[in-house]
Amino acid sequence: MSKRSFLASSPARFLLPALAVLALGGCQTTSLEDVTGALGGKSEPAATADGGREIDGLRERYRAKPNDPKIALDYGKALRESGQRAQAVAVMEQAVLGHPSNKALLAGYGRALADNGNFQQAFDVLSRAHTPEDPDWRILSAQGAVLDQLGRNEEAQQYYAAALKIVPDEPSVLSNLGLSYVLQNNLPKAEQVLGRAYQRNQNNARIRANLALVLGLEGRESEAEILVKADLPPDQAAAKITALRQLLAKKQQQRADK
Repeated sequence: MSKRSFLASSPARFLLPALAVLALGGCQTTSLEDVTGALGGKSEPAATADGGREIDGLRERYRAKPNDPKIALDYGKALRESGQRAQAVAVMEQAVLGHPSNKALLAGYGRALADNGNFQQAFDVLSRAHTPEDPDWRILSAQGAVLDQLGRNEEAQQYYAAALKIVPDEPSVLSNLGLSYVLQNNLPKAEQVLGRAYQRNQNNARIRANLALVLGLEGRESEAEILVKADLPPDQAAAKITALRQLLAKKQQQRADK
């Protein structure tokens, strides 16, 4: 099969508008989370009337009982999912100040920090959200995703390995691990791991998209398109691959400058 770039295939005409959309994020740079949503627990910003009403209701409940950890956690999560990242951090920070040993709040705070680009702080907070004696595989996977954001891929892979000891072949962890290999430009290993994730859960749209990214980067455009067309329009699929290419190019340049 020809090794011409996936970006030269039919979705290529969408690349410029896709890049323009990605560039609208202000000073925040393209990251693994922008490409993959690797931290989990995060969805596209809620734009529906129902989503707005839900946040309004949670806001009123939070104002009435600001010290209730369950309400704060629900409100912070809703803010994250609606794209109000800085506000989510503020709510979760206040909640953790009032309940510093609440593991669920620490986990929510760590994810809010990561969403907001505060990766080192997010890693530190997530480390307090569980203990070596009682590890949480979801938090281990989230810590790995944050380390990947920081460029510490080998360390990230150790956290994914620890998570997989608790939940062998968990598709979401395998997906994150595969993407970590992508960031190291180890595409054969990435394809192997993401293929395992796909075999475990072929109905997961994010896993299909991540496997398609790898196939696209390997130049196997027809296979990639089969996967992404099930979930994403061509412009979004091309945008994800473009963003990942930019991230890989940036990492390779950083290595060359060392």
